Amino acid sequence: MTVLFDVIIVGGGHAGLEAASAAARMGSRTLLLTLDTEKIVTMPCNPSVGGLGKGHIVFEVSAFGGMMPKLCSKTYLQARMLNTSKGPAVQGLRLQIDKYAYTKLASQLVKDIPNLTVMSAMCSDLVTKQDGDIKKIVGVRIAEDCYPGLGSGIIRARAVVVTTGTFMNGVVHVGRTRYRAGRRDEEASYGLSESLVREMSVTLGRLKTGTPPRLARSSLNFDKLVKQDTPHLDYLFEFDPMKVEEKVPCYITQTTTETHDIIAQNLHLSAMYSGNIKGVGPRYCPSIEDKIGRFPDREGHHIFVEPEGGDVDEIYPAGLSTSLPLDVQEAYIHSIPGFENAVIKKCGYAIEYDYIQPKHLTHALEAKAVQGLFLAGQVIGTTGYEEAAGLGLVAGINAHLRAHNKELFIFDRNESYIGVMIDDLVTLGVNEPYRMFTSRAERRLLLRQDNVFVRLMPHAYQLGLIDQELWVRFEKEKEAIERGVKLVKKGGTQGALFKIFYSVEFTQEIQSQAYEALVGAFSAADYSIEGLSGRALLSIHAEIRYEGYIAKERLEVEKALKYQDMAIPDQLDYTKLPGLTRELQQKLQYHRPVTIAQAQLIQGMTPAAISILIFKIRNLSRTLDKKQRKIDSQQDGIGCEVDRTLEEGPGGC
Repeated sequence: MTVLFDVIIVGGGHAGLEAASAAARMGSRTLLLTLDTEKIVTMPCNPSVGGLGKGHIVFEVSAFGGMMPKLCSKTYLQARMLNTSKGPAVQGLRLQIDKYAYTKLASQLVKDIPNLTVMSAMCSDLVTKQDGDIKKIVGVRIAEDCYPGLGSGIIRARAVVVTTGTFMNGVVHVGRTRYRAGRRDEEASYGLSESLVREMSVTLGRLKTGTPPRLARSSLNFDKLVKQDTPHLDYLFEFDPMKVEEKVPCYITQTTTETHDIIAQNLHLSAMYSGNIKGVGPRYCPSIEDKIGRFPDREGHHIFVEPEGGDVDEIYPAGLSTSLPLDVQEAYIHSIPGFENAVIKKCGYAIEYDYIQPKHLTHALEAKAVQGLFLAGQVIGTTGYEEAAGLGLVAGINAHLRAHNKELFIFDRNESYIGVMIDDLVTLGVNEPYRMFTSRAERRLLLRQDNVFVRLMPHAYQLGLIDQELWVRFEKEKEAIERGVKLVKKGGTQGALFKIFYSVEFTQEIQSQAYEALVGAFSAADYSIEGLSGRALLSIHAEIRYEGYIAKERLEVEKALKYQDMAIPDQLDYTKLPGLTRELQQKLQYHRPVTIAQAQLIQGMTPAAISILIFKIRNLSRTLDKKQRKIDSQQDGIGCEVDRTLEEGPGGC
């Protein structure tokens, strides 16, 4: 049978779109299978992109020419930089998105991607073959014969990427009501779960996520809400600057003690508390009933009042995810300031779905048991559009490379947040939906938003994912940053230029001063100021202000590389390691890492803790060596006596 495609992507969510775009742009004949071609990358939950940690992933997707940043630039409603009171490593860009415009634009843009075919169909089965000792993917079987000339229902390909999101055996819960669905008003996917289990020899797990009720904007009292401020920004997620403006404002309110009482009295009706839901929900995005159950002493929880679109009468109250019955949702909604007369347009719900433990994948996101099969997104235990997009990008890149018999591409943990995420997933696995935070990266100062293109765009260029024009603009900015750092340091720590860039708070006013001063320095050195952008200024500031810390982090990276293969003795008792917190001792005892590299992945492990571990292992090794040398010496002595007896016979010696 003729191989029609190099790569097939199953699922048209954020992971699927990035995977399809990457594979097609690299030159693979790519097929994107989705249940509804008009609902590509819908936002069934929060209509926003970015945030702390998550925003870093979107920037990294941007460095590889991904779709999400481009869609954001054209459909955002509001843009905010979070954590501006802290250093550049832990700030995060977050955009409120017009979810309807976002999906409509995505459905249009996929039609213009060369080498990409989009098809409406349900994938029911994976098709593999045994090639010696290796099982290989050869295609997929679709539930309906809707491709011309496809008599068997099988579409052949050299690589397949599964990005099914919450659709695999999805079940929606509202109170004690439950029904099968992939998300609101959409059919779930059946058959593929069993196929993955059979082909990968794995067991399935169940995870849960949820969404709040949607409210009629016209029914809210905005006089009782607090409007969010929007700071000045010159960039969003894409490389080139743009005029950033607020199109639709966002607001904040909070729950009350009355809200909490209503929810507490009805906890038994929640699918979470009634026992109907078996899947584990996201720790860092809990339902409102989970918040009340876990934190009964809290007097209020913030609710972010966010528009679902620029011209729709629909509001997303972030922070009110729920699986309570509709009448209870109405009761507690009306107890919140500004929501007294709120009309619920769509009720909130929870959804359970199948997932595959990511430990069964390599760092390229390829199934260990099936060559050419890749998985990405919520199907391997993550939560969030951004995490899905980052994983989809990696899966798409490597599906193309596998299809063309090329070496697979691995995102390094010390070079990207995407690398951190994948390393966490495939090494430690998940027992709850995985969400990215800046705290998960040990080298946050090296993985900033401002230096993302310097870190990753060279890889994208080598892979053929960005064009020559963008590469030229990038090289000019990179050169401006390098020259800027040298000029600032040239005047010494007492120089006027150094003092400006060493400022703790790099405000808009100080940035303007820094730009003017640096332009003068560039002119004096006969340098072109082309490429000296606002982002370049932020990078120069970070390199100057945090030089010592950055140097220390680079040394830590070298140290980690040196010792990452160091084996940890089985007999090591972590509870007897002074200097480690009790929490870390318990985590080490539970995970029992085999190497230092694995120990570094355990959440909460610090460089200091790793140093203690290395020191203990080396001491233990020296002790064991001494004991072994003593045993060897004793055995040598015994051997000598035996040899002499044999040589000299009885009575010898």
